Amino acid sequence: MSTPNAAAEQGVFSRLYTGTGAFDIVGKRKTWYIGFSVLILICVASIVVKGFNLGIDFTGGSQVQFPARTQAAPAEVETVRAVFEETLGREPDAVQSVGTGDTATIQIKAQTLTDAELISLREALFEKFRPIGANGEPDPAVISDSAVSGTWGGEITRQALIALGVFLVLVTLFLALYFERAMAVAAIVALLHDVVVTAGVYSLVGFEVTPATVIGLLTILGFSLYDTVVVFDKVKENTRGLLSLTRRTYAEAANLAVNQTLMRSINTSLIAVLPVLGLLVVGVGLLGVGTLADLALVQMVGIIAGVLSSILLATPLLVDLKMRDKRYRDHTAKVLAKRRKRAEQAAGSSAAGSNPAAADDAEPPTEALPVDEETAARRERAMAAAAGVPARAQRQRPGSRAAARPTGKRRR
Repeated sequence: MSTPNAAAEQGVFSRLYTGTGAFDIVGKRKTWYIGFSVLILICVASIVVKGFNLGIDFTGGSQVQFPARTQAAPAEVETVRAVFEETLGREPDAVQSVGTGDTATIQIKAQTLTDAELISLREALFEKFRPIGANGEPDPAVISDSAVSGTWGGEITRQALIALGVFLVLVTLFLALYFERAMAVAAIVALLHDVVVTAGVYSLVGFEVTPATVIGLLTILGFSLYDTVVVFDKVKENTRGLLSLTRRTYAEAANLAVNQTLMRSINTSLIAVLPVLGLLVVGVGLLGVGTLADLALVQMVGIIAGVLSSILLATPLLVDLKMRDKRYRDHTAKVLAKRRKRAEQAAGSSAAGSNPAAADDAEPPTEALPVDEETAARRERAMAAAAGVPARAQRQRPGSRAAARPTGKRRR
């Protein structure tokens, strides 16, 4: 026996799969606007006040590297981090394992180290791990250090911003030509929301921003745009020739399109999240590759933000932009006026059916209307037929036209 909660859940999933417009997403657009506005304000405030946790690729620093193949203790990420903290008294910015097998290396990235600090760290690492060189023997020379310049990270950021600008221009042109201007504006607003929210989340939680983070930020734009275009294509299909019809308003047709593509958006996002989880679990958890963590985290945040914006922001914003057009406002008023008229007629018919006196007042009896002789005869025949009087008897009724009609025979 099913419980009420189970029935309710079944109803929700049924509505999700059928896509009959049961979820009023467009009608509650003011609620979504308030929620997105609060989220964006928090993200922007965090970016301005707190800033980003930039990696040494942007700020500059020192990098120490040595082979993961050692003679003493195994060179694991956590063990290397512990040696760094014991030697210098502070945490490194990043410790990661790069490569596999005999070519695997351990990389340590930290803020700029002095010559004395570099010497102490190299000695501590060699004593703890004794990394093996090319000759197969432990060799302190294989522990190398280098200075990382922040100009490279700045160049990556500059190129990423240029790519973002070009991408937004091309996307705007494509949407304006393939769809319409209002859809292009709504899609660009949704894209900017995804970028701001993703950057704000990184600022809030303090994730380290690396070149991999910037690259991952660009990859999520394509996903967000794809989901928005799918919804807009359905909106375009539902609203084709809408102004000549009075069945739905533009807002209702757009809301129906969102419902029809809702399950597709959810499935697409779930499928996109699975590889990202694979990067986090396998790449970071099992292999310990730190660069994959930066890429996976930005994609995870971007996918979630992209799905929410394409469903709850892009289409409601499109409806508000279309309502600025007088033609769609007039069409909406026409549809609503027609519905009110139908509702009033239905209410009047219901009241007349329940009150006979009102029905008599609303529709006068037929006999009170002036009719001609032929019409009266047709009504008499119809009433007689309904009463079961044979047709021959009807023709022979006194006073009827059939009785008064001559038979055509002469009297002798």
